[in-house]
Amino acid sequence: MTVNSSTIFIATRGSALALAQSNMVLAQCREAFPKLTFELSIIKTTGDKLQSASLAQEGKTLPKGLFTKELEVALLEHKADLAVHSLKDLPTELPAGLKLGAVGKRADVRDVLIYRDGDHLTGQSVRRGFRPGLRIKDLPPNAVVATSSTRRRAQLLEHNPRLQTPDIRGNVATRLTKLAEKAELDATILALAGLTRLNFQITPEGRLEGDAVPDGLMATILDTDVMLPCVGQGAIGIEVREGDQRLATICERLNHFGTLQCVTAERAFLAAMGGGCQSPIAAYAEVSGKQLRMRVLSFAKGPVRRAESKRAVDEAVELGQGLAAELKS
Repeated sequence: MTVNSSTIFIATRGSALALAQSNMVLAQCREAFPKLTFELSIIKTTGDKLQSASLAQEGKTLPKGLFTKELEVALLEHKADLAVHSLKDLPTELPAGLKLGAVGKRADVRDVLIYRDGDHLTGQSVRRGFRPGLRIKDLPPNAVVATSSTRRRAQLLEHNPRLQTPDIRGNVATRLTKLAEKAELDATILALAGLTRLNFQITPEGRLEGDAVPDGLMATILDTDVMLPCVGQGAIGIEVREGDQRLATICERLNHFGTLQCVTAERAFLAAMGGGCQSPIAAYAEVSGKQLRMRVLSFAKGPVRRAESKRAVDEAVELGQGLAAELKS
């Protein structure tokens, strides 16, 4: 199937991370279809507006769909052809007429604990710092680790019940600035994939470096045994209209089969659990030979419940649904 020569518009949010991800997709499209014209269409979502307005204060929650609705409207109204999402932001139930057309190869799914370098602070500073290699369990009583994720909060408190875990809002650069400047904050947690896509680096000594990174911040990458990721973390999802063969042809070239099967299992688990972005639920699937292995956990009904299982690669939905049934039993 060939694709006609009309311009194909790729809808994206305007945040630095969204633009970085969309430019990755744009480059893939141009490389795969050099005779076609692709353009980015930047759309400000309700979630973006709320995050930059006075309403977006610590303690306020932003439902997941607020970061996707306007992009989906653009697809349905044929004002855009592809919509690029951080897959963790895309609800498991999509509007009628739309589908998840492709998933790019997954980046590192791990989270990162970010904190101030104790050696960087002056003697008069009221801010607290720590030595390189800080672990969650090493944080002192009543240390403040700010996060807007219920999943991260629940796992933080499981490893160190003495922590304080208030909400934090804003994009990556804003959160790093808050951590660097606010004495009442000791640490925060961000996704390694997002940091990497923004061209930030963690040096061998544990320093976090990059153009928008304040001086004196350190980072510890958290293994998935310590902090299990959220559904779809590290993956970029491409949403398209159903029944459009032109877009289906493009998606075939953008899709990474192994990643698609993994996130399909994770999203089936989340849907069966009845969860959304504010649910204290985590899941991580990996391809192992001809099988999918998935680990899941939930704090939805009190103490943590964990499960793990394997199924054939082409039984991703059944894997997710089966693990959800096990945790809900």
